[in-house]
This record gives sequence, C-alpha cells and structure tokens, in this order.
Amino acid sequence: MPLPKLPSKPATLLLAKDYPKASGANPVPFPTEEKAAPAPKKAATKTAAKAVKEPVAKKTAAKKTPALKAVKLPDDVPAPPRTKAAPQARAKVTPIKADAPHPAKHKEHEVVLKSATSRKADVVGSTKLFVLDTNVLMHDPSSLFRFEEHDVFLPMMTLEELDNHKKGMSEVARNARQVSRTLDALVSNTDDDDMENGIPLNKLGNKDAKGHLYFQTKVQVADLPEGLPQGKADNQILAVVRSLEAEQPGRAVVLVSKDINMRIKARALGLPAEDYFNDHVLEDTDLLYSGIVQLPDDFWNKHGKDMESWQENKHGQSSTFYRVTGPFIPSLLVNQFVFLEPNNGESPFYAQVKQINGKTAVLQTLRDYSHNKNSVWGVTARNREQNFALNLLMNPECDFITLLGQAGTGKTLLALAAGLAQVLETKLYNEIIVTRVTVPVGEDIGFLPGTEEEKMGPWMGAFDDNLEVLNKSDGEGGEWGRAATQDLLRSRIKIKSLNFMRGRTFVNKFLIIDEAQNLTPKQMKTLVTRAGPGTKILCLGNIAQIDTPYLTEGSSGLTYVVDRFKGWAHSGHVTLARGERSRLADHASDVL
Repeated sequence: MPLPKLPSKPATLLLAKDYPKASGANPVPFPTEEKAAPAPKKAATKTAAKAVKEPVAKKTAAKKTPALKAVKLPDDVPAPPRTKAAPQARAKVTPIKADAPHPAKHKEHEVVLKSATSRKADVVGSTKLFVLDTNVLMHDPSSLFRFEEHDVFLPMMTLEELDNHKKGMSEVARNARQVSRTLDALVSNTDDDDMENGIPLNKLGNKDAKGHLYFQTKVQVADLPEGLPQGKADNQILAVVRSLEAEQPGRAVVLVSKDINMRIKARALGLPAEDYFNDHVLEDTDLLYSGIVQLPDDFWNKHGKDMESWQENKHGQSSTFYRVTGPFIPSLLVNQFVFLEPNNGESPFYAQVKQINGKTAVLQTLRDYSHNKNSVWGVTARNREQNFALNLLMNPECDFITLLGQAGTGKTLLALAAGLAQVLETKLYNEIIVTRVTVPVGEDIGFLPGTEEEKMGPWMGAFDDNLEVLNKSDGEGGEWGRAATQDLLRSRIKIKSLNFMRGRTFVNKFLIIDEAQNLTPKQMKTLVTRAGPGTKILCLGNIAQIDTPYLTEGSSGLTYVVDRFKGWAHSGHVTLARGERSRLADHASDVL
C-alpha cells in the first residue's frame, strides 16, 4: 500500500528552537550574515535542479541495478524538496539554539561538581585522597574502584555504619553486604605494613583503579566547633577529614558524600566536599539524546548530489528510501528521526535513519499516523513527535523503545494503543505486561490486601484511565458490549510487580515499564535482561519527576538506557515535547 501524502501543515507543530541541530565530527556550518550572499533566483533554481535530477540518472546508469533505478514516485509518496527550496537555502539563516530536548527547566547557571581543592589538584596534576561517606558505598558498591589514580580513605565510623545496615533484604542492605565482601577480599593476605602504606585497589583485577585504599588505624584528633555533638557519626567523619588535612599538608583531601546536609556542614567548616558523580550518565541532562534532529535548510543542496531513491514493501506497507551523501551524515545515528519543514508552503519531509556508512546514510520515509486511515486502535498522532513514536511502536524490528515527556504528552496512551493493536489484531505478541515502580508521591497508605494484581491495582490508575479512552465504543453494543470489550482487554493485560521479576523470562510479550525514571541503572538492567525471543520492551517516564531517594536526572536508570541504547539498530527513542491532554493541563504545566 503506498504511503498517503503527508499534510502540508501537520497538526500542532513545535517551534524550530525546540530541537537542536545535530552536532558531530563534521557539523554543517550555518551561513552567517556576512557570508550569506543572496544568489540570483534563476541560477539557484538550475543548480538545485541539477543537484537532484542529474546524479540519480548518472548513478543508476553506472550501476545498472534495477532496484536502484530512478523510478517515478507515486503522487502520494512524499519526496524531497526540489528546485523551489534552493533560493531559500541560500538566504540568511538564523542558527538554532541547542535547547534542552526534554521538558525539564533549563539550568540558569553552570553547576560546578568539583570543589575548589579538587580543581586545583587537577591543574597541578597531583593525586587526591578521597574520604568516603557510608552512603556512597551503599549507593554504589563498586565506588571503591571508580576514582582512577587517586587514593581512597575509609574512616572507622564508615565501617561501623556499614555493619549496622547489612541486615535485611532491601537494596541498601544488599549493597552493604557486597561492600563488606569486597573489603574482605582486599584485606586478605595483607601484612600490617600494607595496611599502613595502603592496599593497591587493583589487587582484585580492577585495572582502572591505580590508587591505594587506606583504613583509619588510629584515633584521629581534630578540633571541631564546641556545639557539635561528638558522638554523631557525621561529625566523627568530619573530624577525620580535618585531621588528615593537618597530617598531610599540601595534599588534596576531599570528602565524598551523597548526603546534601553533610556536604553543606563540611563546607561551613571549611572542608572540601563533593557529591559522588561517577554514577551520572551525563553531567548535564540538557545533552540527553532526544532521538530527533532538524535538517538544515540547505540539506538537499549539499546532499542531493549522487542521491539514489527506491521503494520497498516491508511489513505490508510501501516505503521510499533515499541514499544521500554529505558532511552532515556523520552527526546522525541509526534509527534517529530527521525532519525538514520548508517555510515556503512545500510538503514537509519526515524520515528515519536506517543505515550509516561513513558520510553516506539511507533514509526511510515514515507512515503518516496522523491520518485516520492509519489510526492505531482508534488513536491518531496529534503532533510530529507522536507520529515518530507510533512509527517506532508499530515497527516489529524495534525491540527496545524509550519515550520521554512531561505529563500529558501521550506516552501511556500511545504505548497501550500500540500494544492492543499488536496483541489483538496482528497477534504479534501474546499479551501485554505492565509494571512500574511503587514509589508513592505523598504519604504511604500502608499495606494493600489481595493478590499481586490487586495490590498493584491502585498504582495502575493511569492505565485504567487510558483503557477507558481506548474502549470508547460507537454505541452499537451498548453497555453490555462495552463491558464485554473491557473484560476482553483486561484478560490480555497482566499487571506485575517489580519485586518478583528476577529470574523470569518473557517470551512474545509486550512489556511496558511505566515511571521508569524511578529505577536505578541496576534495576533497569535486571528488567531489560528479562526479555526473551519476540519480546518488545517499552520504557516510559519523565526524568523531571523522580521520587526515588538519592536518584537524580543524571543517574536515573531511564537516562542510563537512553544514552546506552542510542544508535542500536533495534532500539529507538523519542522525546515527546508537546502536551495533548487538555488546554487546562497545558496551561498548568506552563504557569505552575
């Protein structure tokens, strides 16, 4: 079936500044006002026509391959802009600012992660001595080996607190026990002199850790303000830091803690303190991969030479492919969406990068899910990003999909609609499995009665709301028909708890992980590795709404998988940037 022609004015378009230009090894430079000289209209038209028409015939004639002949495309297939866009591409262009791809508010100033003492040591090139707080070890059990060539010091109070938290089945207790086992392996077969001079951190095979581990082997005496209680663990650790500074003058001694109040207290006492940021995927979440990039206005002038086009029929739909070559290509990634929307009234160009080989890429046109004829379980795309998301969700070759966006952008509705269509209509998957992290926003209401699904019921209110929207009938079946349909949908949707996922394997399932921003990278790895043959996993979330303690936008499991999976041929990511819930919800998101 040929692609329907995309509308010239798609519904609810975002401003151009909402997406940054892609940057890479050879980014396409924007012409500045001094360099941009307007060319004669006729000359520009001839140049553009020559760049698009001649190379196709030349390339196909040289190869003599029937599949790559310059075919005449049907009227309903979107084609790249031709001669009319050329003069505009040579006109003055305003560079697009690289704004944040996600809806979180931008940082007004640059956040400095390192302390002044640490930055000074970096300039000089000397090694530092990091004093670790207990919460760092319980947050990341492998943190001992994440400080490269620098040394690590463990106060006796840190070991005491580790011992107090080792009991239980929580994640913190498991991490405390793992740290204790690691320390036991490091101190085994160690002489007393080695304890004083430091134990090599690469003793267990961690080659990146080139420093030494030191334990507190004597009482560290330091003068703290008289008002501070001496028996409190935090104050004893601060006393150790001050004592080490006095014993080793000229050495950069830095306290590392995940506790904000501990760092503030250390700064108030004049001690250098830092957060543990080695678990951060990105230092600045404004740089998070958005999955979408806007092509420059002169893209076809610079990349139209030797362009090839052909059509293929995949998964029951016909798509047009373009093979283009140019300096902008190395900055793209596989499965990234590209778009070009001319301002002269021409049809926009939407495509997905399918292959990249050096400076050559293959672009595939998209299916228009904003048209009622291509609706998914009665749902149509209301904006450009939702159209991109549905192209990913309905693609059986995409095994892992992440959708980011603020409340009301349609993440859950699109995921459920795509799941129902592929479970009940095409029967590509057996059933839909829904799970989420049970972290309450307010005060916990206590234990919930019933089975696993009944206990998870209150947490799945968002899915119930979206199921009611998807179950809207035309009235032919009446109340009985709607009730029967609701029971049918319920029978194909299973609600599971994250607590019982370890050891399971899902085969031919459509797995939806909601509120994935509250997962740690370790929990995310546990979930994604549950996938068996024929399973598709969706991760939905908004990294601006994290409820898990000690988890930030940079260290969230959702940020982790978005960054790690980008560019893989069987995964995709889209950041939904426009709310479609209601005008009230949109206004509340802007002003509150």
